[in-house]
Amino acid sequence: MRVIIVGAGQVGSSIAADLDDTHEVVVIEQDQARADELTYSLDVLAIQGDGTAVSTLEDAGIGQADMVIASTDNDETNIVVCSTAKAISDAFTIARIKNTEYLRTWERSEKAFGIDFMVCTNLLSAESIVRVVGLPAARDVDPFAGGRVQMAEFEVGESSPVANQTIREADRYDSLTFAAILRNGSVEIPRGETVINPGDRVVVIGSPKSVQGFARDVAPKESPGTAEEVVVVGGSEIGYHVARLLEDRGFRPRLIEQDPDRARECAEELPGTVVMESDATDMAFLEREHVGEADMVVSALDSDEKNLLVCLLARRLGVERTVAVIDNTAYVELFETVGVDVGVSPREVVAEEITRFTREGGAENVALIESDKAEVLEIEIDDASALAGKPIQESVGELPQGVVIGAITRGRELITPRGDTVIEAGDHVVVFVDASVAEDVGLLL
Repeated sequence: MRVIIVGAGQVGSSIAADLDDTHEVVVIEQDQARADELTYSLDVLAIQGDGTAVSTLEDAGIGQADMVIASTDNDETNIVVCSTAKAISDAFTIARIKNTEYLRTWERSEKAFGIDFMVCTNLLSAESIVRVVGLPAARDVDPFAGGRVQMAEFEVGESSPVANQTIREADRYDSLTFAAILRNGSVEIPRGETVINPGDRVVVIGSPKSVQGFARDVAPKESPGTAEEVVVVGGSEIGYHVARLLEDRGFRPRLIEQDPDRARECAEELPGTVVMESDATDMAFLEREHVGEADMVVSALDSDEKNLLVCLLARRLGVERTVAVIDNTAYVELFETVGVDVGVSPREVVAEEITRFTREGGAENVALIESDKAEVLEIEIDDASALAGKPIQESVGELPQGVVIGAITRGRELITPRGDTVIEAGDHVVVFVDASVAEDVGLLL
């Protein structure tokens, strides 16, 4: 495809890096130095200019473009880019936005603003955070097949019952597949005799019930459920949506917001949440309100450094798990090393959502693992697929190394893949794929 990306910030650059090997990519960026940097670092054509201008889009070849992705940090700019592109071309348009009001308008009117697909950074980030709440030791959780399948990534601690067990010993669940082990920065496809070491991250794919069961075995001291106490720090758009989504799931969270007007607004809109007006870095306040007794603290302030500080204070007070919103994707690994349990990067979440539209083979859902070291794809199988009509033990020979079939759904039925399982056309298959072979697998499936 010919893809035009407007905005070369962290999201735009991440998407460009993901696409430059397999697609013709043009990036429009107003900052000349940033445009030059992309030209040297990626196999893309970088153009300095205003992406809302017809002349700039024409210079980028809008007439031949298959897709336009507007990924600047300004909602209104992204909407204008898509509207302009749609007015002068047939390209599929995707806009990254932060304000959920624009999302609601778009959802009520098909293709409003000339946008084919809208990605809401704040809402996607909140949904990503809420998925890890109540799932002990989980670092990432993604739903597939309409929620009938889950992919989850867990960190195995020293005291975990599954530590030092083989995959064969740990595999005691009816509908769960051990897809990968992330160890020392590398991705390993496990075999029955593979030992799960303390410090490993284990990626599993299966039914929500089986994933929940594995979570309890990984961290038996942490008991998931709606009785958990969750404290959300920051009444930002992300913090607000986290509290709202937790209310929808039966939780009664507490939210700390320093600004009096915003605190009042959150209290009015979140009837199931206790809103407290205070500075979340005030240790005396945290101790007085027994924040240390919370099961989880989610820090969603407007500063990465403040979110790190809040999480470290929470851990010092005795909080079991901490989640930080980290705007700078490069900080995620660092923050998780120094004491944050889960770092959620809004930019990474959005890049993941947009990426699925550019996958060869029409992946219906995509989850990126370890900053793009691997992917989990949901693909509908057709008659031309290498998997169709044959037992898995025969068809996997046609797939490259680094592929694990994690789950199969047929209608509303979940099928656990085994060697003699025959995949049929129309089935939805969830596969774990090493990033180095992801495009090849998309074509074969």
